Amino acid sequence: MQTYKKLLLAAAATLAITGNAFAETLKFGIEAAYPPFNNKDASGQVVGFDYEIAMALCARLKAECQAVTSDWDGIIPALNAKKFDFLVSSLSITDERKQAVDFTDPYYSNKLQFIAPKKTELKADTLDELKASIKGKTVGAQRATIASTWMEDKLGDDVTVSLYDTQENAYLDLSSGRTDAILADKYVSYEWLKSDAGKDFEFKGNPVEENDKVGIAVRKGDPLREKLNVALKEIIADGTYKKINDKYFPFSIL
Repeated sequence: MQTYKKLLLAAAATLAITGNAFAETLKFGIEAAYPPFNNKDASGQVVGFDYEIAMALCARLKAECQAVTSDWDGIIPALNAKKFDFLVSSLSITDERKQAVDFTDPYYSNKLQFIAPKKTELKADTLDELKASIKGKTVGAQRATIASTWMEDKLGDDVTVSLYDTQENAYLDLSSGRTDAILADKYVSYEWLKSDAGKDFEFKGNPVEENDKVGIAVRKGDPLREKLNVALKEIIADGTYKKINDKYFPFSIL
């Protein structure tokens, strides 16, 4: 009987350990078409800054996590349709988006800046200067981003705006000459400009937006938001965030 009780206790202990290895199982949404923040490697595995931040947060939450890819245009509706539990995909915090989702504290800060061929004279230090130098040209941006909204609001009467389903397609049209310039997140463009495809292009003028805060989205009222905020503070405090940051950028983007 004593041996039997010991076996039962041992089995219970094993179940307790394995059952609590992960407090919960979560899925996070990600576009996987926005390098270096999120994309897929040659084997099809999701990689990038966003992915690594999400996995670091999951480790802090003691949660087993799985990345779920989604097209950019439908990524917020997919969150609200419960295709995943939270969204880590370089999503700018805007008043419009706040009507549909709740955001955590920002996990990085972004800037918007034009890029164009090095041989092109494109002045973008002021809005009036930009309008004068870009009038009549074709300018691209990824659809449903603050870059596309900015261009349509500020330049819609002066340029032809071309919108793309992915940032990579915007770069393709720029490199082939089908667009004269594009407006994009500075840190995404920074990566592209280092590639062979981007070697003949450069940033133009000053950033047109310098206070773009990027957050993690959850469904409205979801208490997961506060848990993620705590986890974010912890990975910043213990150096995990910096280690990930330094892997992708030689400067802080926090």
